[in-house]
Amino acid sequence: MIVAESKIERPARKKIAALRLGIRAHDFGCMSADELAARIAAQEFSCTQLALNKAIAGLNLQAGDLTPELARKIYGTFAQHGVGIEVLGCYINPIHPDLATRKNLLQFFKDHLRFARDFGSGIVALESGSVNADYSPHPANHGEEAFQEMLASIGELVAEAEKFGVTVGFETVHCHTVSSAQKMRRVLNTIGSKNLRVVFDAANLLSPENFREQARIVPEALELLADDIAVIHAKDFIFENGAPKTVPAGRGQLDFAPVLNFVRTRRPDVAVLLEEASEIVAAGCAKDLQQKFAERIL
Repeated sequence: MIVAESKIERPARKKIAALRLGIRAHDFGCMSADELAARIAAQEFSCTQLALNKAIAGLNLQAGDLTPELARKIYGTFAQHGVGIEVLGCYINPIHPDLATRKNLLQFFKDHLRFARDFGSGIVALESGSVNADYSPHPANHGEEAFQEMLASIGELVAEAEKFGVTVGFETVHCHTVSSAQKMRRVLNTIGSKNLRVVFDAANLLSPENFREQARIVPEALELLADDIAVIHAKDFIFENGAPKTVPAGRGQLDFAPVLNFVRTRRPDVAVLLEEASEIVAAGCAKDLQQKFAERIL
């Protein structure tokens, strides 16, 4: 008697998810909103971080210049190409040493908060600044006096964000006043507002002194800040002559595994925005990250 071979039930292969990838707009250059959005869409990025004066040709906005009409026009142009404005970049120095200049810069940021919804965005991002006007490193950045000045400025911006139901996106940089995940946690706990959240950039946590410890530093930071991460930046780093240099994702020494695992297991909805990736290399960086992400969820 011939016995029919039984069918072996195999578990279905797990569906491969994809990162929600975007690009920092001015890495593609400074041009008209229509051309910029078209170029971003052509590389199949669904969202962007837009720094107006850096990315849109003809703009030189100062405090008081931004209008809802301009915001809606730019939003509409990007929307026509299927590109969302995930983040407005407004990287002022919140502890600029000249107090009159600082006040003006904070007002410029507040303008972005006021009109963020007109851009279709809910996040306006900045870093924590330096006591040097040009953002260059200074030993005093790591002192308590600079930290308290930064807290005062960020608290003022968050109070404004609360009025409009939008978010201040705050980014750590190893040589600025908020130089570590632990300091970022202190800021979040001190200000205590849901309108302050984190722009997470693993490369920014690494310095010439600690980059060999990235296997500890990056996972610890992700765990410490997990519930407050609003968006993720993806760039890489190398060190030349003892100094850090940023490079496109996948072109340096950063291990992206902890970040990709965090997205997969904790925040599959979060936007991952490429930085330092020109129009020439952006597609390759995106493909590399998508492949690394897929490999970990098969």
